[in-house]
Amino acid sequence: MLLNQFLLLAAVLFCIGVYGVLTRRNGVMVLMSIELILNAVNINLIAFGTYLSDATGQAFALFIIAVAAAEVGVGLAIVLMLFRNRRSIDIDAVDQLKG
Repeated sequence: MLLNQFLLLAAVLFCIGVYGVLTRRNGVMVLMSIELILNAVNINLIAFGTYLSDATGQAFALFIIAVAAAEVGVGLAIVLMLFRNRRSIDIDAVDQLKG
């Protein structure tokens, strides 16, 4: 496969992820959209690493996967606390938790 096919796939995934972050109000859907964005970046890193015959892109992709796992853990903990306090996982209700 050609490099531009991977770049096109990553661009589509990135755009879907950004659209999901900007339009969704559900906390879990926002976290899933962020994961799509991170996976699009991983596709780009691995595609360019393979194209240039360099393993640096794959190493960075592994770091991004580790950061994504930590982000999911912290994000789900925040969503659970939001649900326990407000009985809703609506992101708009987060500003009411100040105090």
